[in-house]
Amino acid sequence: MQTIASHKPQFIALFLILLVSGLLNISLGSVTIPLSQTFKALFGEAMENASWEYIIYSYRLPKAVTAILVGGGLSLSGLLMQTLFRNPLAGPFVLGISSGASLGAALLLMGATLLGSILVSDVSLVVAASVGSFLVLLVVVLVANRVRDTMALLIIGLMFGSITAAIVSVLAYFSDAEQLQRFIFWTYGSVGNLSWNQNALLGAVVIVGVALSVLHIKSLNALLLGEQYAQSLGITLKKSRLGIILVTGLLAGSITAFAGPIAFVGLAVPHLTRQIFKTMDHKVLVPAVFLYGAILLLLCDTIAQLPSSAQVLPINAITSIVGAPVVIWLLVRKRKLFF
Repeated sequence: MQTIASHKPQFIALFLILLVSGLLNISLGSVTIPLSQTFKALFGEAMENASWEYIIYSYRLPKAVTAILVGGGLSLSGLLMQTLFRNPLAGPFVLGISSGASLGAALLLMGATLLGSILVSDVSLVVAASVGSFLVLLVVVLVANRVRDTMALLIIGLMFGSITAAIVSVLAYFSDAEQLQRFIFWTYGSVGNLSWNQNALLGAVVIVGVALSVLHIKSLNALLLGEQYAQSLGITLKKSRLGIILVTGLLAGSITAFAGPIAFVGLAVPHLTRQIFKTMDHKVLVPAVFLYGAILLLLCDTIAQLPSSAQVLPINAITSIVGAPVVIWLLVRKRKLFF
């Protein structure tokens, strides 16, 4: 079995690419800051321009940290879902968790006439999305305790997503233009709206999610061989399945609440990682997928900022426009899916 040590060169390369991606993300934007000055800021030295210091510490550095947490967390939850369902099309939002967060946000933003506009703020938006994703996750967990077939659980999760999407559509139909516009902006996703305190909270959740994922590595490797074989290895299927669902819900739900629904990353990054590392061992895949996801979202956010321009593109669009052709090219080049 391959270990992290046998992939040491790839992991060193990933750390270096992550470092370079982070520096580019912090340096480039509507105001271009020289790399040498960015280095000074990161090492706590005085910069030539006080406004650059303010931009880096108050905006770009927390945005880069958010991109790392969101990209890594979504990619890891995608890996967990693809392994649990043994389905390459499964993603972090397949259980309807993202749709639940969207429903919570929609109820707040488009039901503002009932709740009162005073309740609508960035904090209440995070709370509403968290409650929505948590409630859907709670229902999924209850269903998971009654349904033995993993594929049936996958279909039920998709149905939950359809129901919540339908309710959001009804709310959108009866909303005015301003409410609808605010909800649409939320669905674009963003990693640039979090303060340091919010980043600390999100970071704590992601660290807990990563730690719990590491604890499930043995179960994940066994599930790849089939449920019957996993049971013969001493894996308790019900307990493992519930644990993996809870970890995915924790990661995907909290990330969606803070950054909005960001598509593509959770679905594609596990495939990219498997194609390059050529292994199915989750001891290697868990850290590798997290790093790849962090790098991809940093690069996509850098592009979305449109360097030297005041305009910012929706990061949801960039992740798909940039990432999808890469996955297609990789699969065509390799001629088959490594799954």
